[in-house]
Amino acid sequence: MTISLYSFIPLMTLLVHLAFAARAILRPHREPASRIAWVVVILILPVVGIGGYLLFGETNVGSRRRRSEAAALRELPAPAAAPGIGAIASPPEIAPRFAALARTALSVNGFAAAGGNSVGLMADSNAAIARMVEDIDRARETVHVCFYIWLTDNNGLKVIEALKRAAARGVVCRIIADSLGSRGLIGSPEWRGMERAGVKTVAALRVGNPLFHLLTGRIDLRNHRKIVVIDNRITYCGSQNCADPEFRVKARFAPWVDVMLRFEGPVARQNQFLFATHWMASVQENLSPLLLAPLPETAGSVIAQVVGTGPTARPSAMPEMFASVIYAAKLELIVTTPYYVPDEFLQASLCASARRGVDTILILPLRNDSRFVAVASQSYYRDLLEAGVRLMAYRDGLLHAKTMTVDGQVALVGSANLDRRSFELNYENNVLIVDAATANVLRDRQMSYIAASQDITLADVESWSTFRRFLNNAAAMMGPLL
Repeated sequence: MTISLYSFIPLMTLLVHLAFAARAILRPHREPASRIAWVVVILILPVVGIGGYLLFGETNVGSRRRRSEAAALRELPAPAAAPGIGAIASPPEIAPRFAALARTALSVNGFAAAGGNSVGLMADSNAAIARMVEDIDRARETVHVCFYIWLTDNNGLKVIEALKRAAARGVVCRIIADSLGSRGLIGSPEWRGMERAGVKTVAALRVGNPLFHLLTGRIDLRNHRKIVVIDNRITYCGSQNCADPEFRVKARFAPWVDVMLRFEGPVARQNQFLFATHWMASVQENLSPLLLAPLPETAGSVIAQVVGTGPTARPSAMPEMFASVIYAAKLELIVTTPYYVPDEFLQASLCASARRGVDTILILPLRNDSRFVAVASQSYYRDLLEAGVRLMAYRDGLLHAKTMTVDGQVALVGSANLDRRSFELNYENNVLIVDAATANVLRDRQMSYIAASQDITLADVESWSTFRRFLNNAAAMMGPLL
């Protein structure tokens, strides 16, 4: 019995679709809703569904990248053996109600809660860049800088010139810029000028030929971290990219409103570990001596702990960290994020916070630079409002700060948004701070955001047209796919 060409092609097409549907079902570390959504798309949209799955269906950095990161971790000292990272000679006292937060953070990277840090909240984006430049100009040994977006504007050029000055006087300067977010800089004369001046550079996660990249890993996995480490003892962490607040590439949403913290103390070594891991996965240069160097004396008293996540880390790490902070709140929880497209667990956590009597406030930008995210976010508003969450829309620019404060006692700040991209696709870095003084300084900043915001009410949501609600929900349905 022979099979004609007319029957062979449909049969093979069906088998290919079934094979990809099986692959979607077998994907590890994804919600059932995501698996179901991809199976439906693959089966009902021939060719397009399979192409979409190849582009966005799997969190895969590629075998080469995975091997290089594993090799870097083998060369680096184990966190438990590195001063200030996991080897804390005198573990700080943490109130029992917050000890679980430190254990959650420890489970991600092996970084322990470290005392002895001093912390300063920068007044604004320009002040943060000015202080970074000042620290770079005083650097004696090393300067490490990692940004997702680095523009060749006023602030971007100030940092570039400071790095060139540092390299000229013998300071070892290493920079990592994401190849997509900082593509303008990487293709510019300024990038080549830094290299000529002796600054060592890495363009992170190069895309190359998009068609070839499909065979080696997902194309939209990005290094979203913001890390500055100077002389192995000073570090910056927050939401700010290396750019002017006017953010001229998206000027109509400006100013970008960010939070940036400056730390001195052991926590700098934890950010150093994240930087070294990515650097050594890209460059044949062992940075282990920096992580094994004795800790300098510090005068601070703040307990801090870095949480670094990404597509090669435990997939649930960042949402677990967020949820742990949310459930630690007894009186008050204030959250700011520019992009809110949560998974079901995080959405339920915020609703549960309000329902158990915690004064829960979520502040989002009134206008968002991502239309898709803005529309998808709105699908979650009704449930949040009905649970008792106070929703605020910030009017004075794009609120880009990613912050949480709990009862004026604990804070979580960093690069990660409350969205699925930060949970599963991006390399992110946050810092957990267990210190009432720092938490209250951050809370004061959050209160200034509230003063510049308007309430989003249940009546507002109920006034939306059926078509608008349809668009909101349809966009949110895409979340598990992406």
